[in-house]
Amino acid sequence: MQTFRFDLCELPEETHGLREEVREFLAKEMKDFPAVTRAQTWMGFDGDFSKKMGDRGWIGMRWSKKYGGHERSAFDRYVVLEELLAAGAPVGAHWIGDRQSGPLLLNFGTEEQRQLILPKVAKGECFLCIGMSEPDSGSDLAATRTKAEKVEGGYRVNGTKLWTSNAHKAHYMIALFRTDPEKKHDGLTQFLVDLSLPGITIRPIKDLAGNSHFNEVVFEDVFVPDTMLVGQEGTGWAQVTAELAFERSGPERYLSSYLLMKELVRELQLRGGKEGAKEVGRLIAHLVTLRQMSLSVAGMLDKGENPALEASVVKDLGTCFEQDMPVKVHELLGMEPTLGGGSDLTEVLGYLTQTVPSFSLRGGTREILRGIIARGLGLR
Repeated sequence: MQTFRFDLCELPEETHGLREEVREFLAKEMKDFPAVTRAQTWMGFDGDFSKKMGDRGWIGMRWSKKYGGHERSAFDRYVVLEELLAAGAPVGAHWIGDRQSGPLLLNFGTEEQRQLILPKVAKGECFLCIGMSEPDSGSDLAATRTKAEKVEGGYRVNGTKLWTSNAHKAHYMIALFRTDPEKKHDGLTQFLVDLSLPGITIRPIKDLAGNSHFNEVVFEDVFVPDTMLVGQEGTGWAQVTAELAFERSGPERYLSSYLLMKELVRELQLRGGKEGAKEVGRLIAHLVTLRQMSLSVAGMLDKGENPALEASVVKDLGTCFEQDMPVKVHELLGMEPTLGGGSDLTEVLGYLTQTVPSFSLRGGTREILRGIIARGLGLR
């Protein structure tokens, strides 16, 4: 039976200078960003900002220089991510390519695919999205039905992907398709799909906050060349499982509501006294614990390990923490959330009150994650 492994992990001293460099950059580039814009953080899409990040060498930090990367450590990258998220930087444009699609191609892609995609991602000029979820399947990736049928020179694809963040602004999708209807897990294969191909229709889905970063992507007789198959036919399940360790364990899993905590502390300071001190202390204790767990996973990834179980725990606990934040702020301050007006605090509260329900969907629902954890612990 497997057990959780969260080894204590500290950031190397040499990362301190990098942290200060990133803070100086953000102070200059984001001085006019309102709080409610910062609250969108890694879901905020700004191609120009991503280009500036690429110019500073802060995208593809761990990748080989051969592919436009910078051959830096996982901890260097972690420091950059922490500062970006804490400041509320709009990094959504390059986020998927840097966080998981790039590493996926490094591990399983062909040399042609790497040369085509990675240097442009590292420059902040190429954006990717993930084609995993489908209608009626939720986070159960094994239920994928979008079919990739082998034809001469490639595959003919038919089906639908759902909840695809920023597909309408992305250049490529890493998609999971079913290549063998007779096999469940072994019948799945990943592809690198050019979203400008004929037969692809992208339809925006508005969320409760009025944003349209989610999309429905429909494939109708789309021809995907053999050269765009990622890995081997039938290995998609193993590949996507490894990929999700990158998606589920980063600092975005506990810092997506961080701007609201900052506004809460600022308001309590203005009110004076010790009101809310106990609850703020509890929130900060949870934040620090989640950070240590996430750092531990980063250390395992740096060693080339696959901490899928630990990453699922970080994601599940992080989601609970982030979704609890607007509730606690409302209880402590008795302030109502606002939209399109009000103070920084009430606007950030308004945005996150509408947005945090989606945190249970992205990266795997709570039920799926707890199923993974239970299996990993031998409980089911």
